[in-house]
Amino acid sequence: MSQQLLDRAPASGPVPADAGSPPPEGANGRILRQLRRAGGHPLRHPDLLLAVLVLGTTLFWAAFPGAFTSWPPDTGVPADRLLPPSATHWFGTDSLGRDLFSRVVHGSATSLAATAVAVAVGLVAGSALGLLAGFVRGWVDDAIMRVMDVLLAIPSLLLSLALITVLGFGTVNIAVAVGVASVANFARIMRSEALRVGTAVYVEAARSSGVRWHSILLRHVLPNAAGPVLALSALEFGAAVLSISSLSFLGFGAPPPASEWGSLVAGGRDYLVAAWWLVTLPGAVIAAVVLSTNRISHAFQTRTSR
Repeated sequence: MSQQLLDRAPASGPVPADAGSPPPEGANGRILRQLRRAGGHPLRHPDLLLAVLVLGTTLFWAAFPGAFTSWPPDTGVPADRLLPPSATHWFGTDSLGRDLFSRVVHGSATSLAATAVAVAVGLVAGSALGLLAGFVRGWVDDAIMRVMDVLLAIPSLLLSLALITVLGFGTVNIAVAVGVASVANFARIMRSEALRVGTAVYVEAARSSGVRWHSILLRHVLPNAAGPVLALSALEFGAAVLSISSLSFLGFGAPPPASEWGSLVAGGRDYLVAAWWLVTLPGAVIAAVVLSTNRISHAFQTRTSR
């Protein structure tokens, strides 16, 4: 061991100032080095840029719908019913003469807000349970994970339907039900990360030095275990969009004339042959958001695994 340390030790004697030392990076050099560490220049990943653009556009739809369309979402012109997509009506009109693009844009606020609530419920509850199970261990770990195994054994959509039966219809109830159905996924990932971090040297050193358990949990375990859980939250965002749209399609969401994405697809299924755009275009928006969140989640997972 001493011989290895001597071999690694630098040679004695003066070393020139410019010998083997890289030139100063500056701000631009640091940025380029971070980009290379993240996987290269952003232009090398056009699919990731497209995913960010799609998700960012839908978020702007939800925040500022009036900036993207001037047509009222709930008021139609009977003479303009079932018009195909055109320069005037980008997504065409529905059976009541309402502009479909306006309804999709205004409905993004309700759909994305419900998705955010669902992910928040699953993230907070699942992370808390998984962190407690992985840190305390013993019978607490066994009890929590057996409950999580039961939740994982039930398909998420069926579990959401069962919870909606208890909670009642409505967008908020749908969001809570979808969030509860995703608790087990977050708990499982957080538990595995808490077990990994809990055996680290710095955590054992903190325990042996008398640091209180809640300080170890909040200062050491939680920050170092949060990366994969946050990556999972991006993936669960897309799954929540799909689940909430599916439940809204089945009629468990907000009542008409609410323009949730799932209810828009459900309203156009009776006109699928004569007006294909009523189902295809809102469905394409849902698919684009889900695929974009999946791509962003993959980028997060790649980044946190390095």
